[in-house]
Amino acid sequence: MRPSDTGKPPYVARIERIESDSRNNVKVRARWYYRPEESLGGRRQFHGAKELFLSDHYDLQSAHTIEGKCVVHTFKNYTKLENVGAEDYYCRFEYKATTGSFTPDRVAVYSKCEMPYNPDDLMVQCDSCKDWYHPACVGMTIEEAKMLEHFVCFECSEDDLKRSQNGFHASPVDDAKVVAVFDLFLMIKANWFLLII
Repeated sequence: MRPSDTGKPPYVARIERIESDSRNNVKVRARWYYRPEESLGGRRQFHGAKELFLSDHYDLQSAHTIEGKCVVHTFKNYTKLENVGAEDYYCRFEYKATTGSFTPDRVAVYSKCEMPYNPDDLMVQCDSCKDWYHPACVGMTIEEAKMLEHFVCFECSEDDLKRSQNGFHASPVDDAKVVAVFDLFLMIKANWFLLII
């Protein structure tokens, strides 16, 4: 929808209802989307350039303020888009304009910085644990990350090194079981030796 200030980007709203009065003036009931910078918390590092929040703010507007149509995707569908056009946006939060609260109030976090996923930022996935990392969080440049064919995070690399030093591949729980069984074997052997003497 057309903003009053021409220097601002267009407003985005979901049209809930269209109605006209006796003079054929067409009005629309709009439920507004907010951009991150329009919310009480402001824009954060994990907010994407095309991110919107569906608010609880409704207005009755003249249909003449409508500039065009856009698509507000779910977050999941947006991340699957091959080409993001000017009319493509996404929404993963609902926003209460009066209180500044969000639904959901928690989302999954990734990488060492423990930030929610920003689809504008490149991330690399560990081949072993399947966790996602920002290149900067694992000491890489974006250019280096783009050239990778395989990536194993530091934690998985350390685990692989420990396993290879032990000479077998086992989980920490399995390691504890092996030690316990070996201790039991030594104890039985010592007792058997005492019985023979």
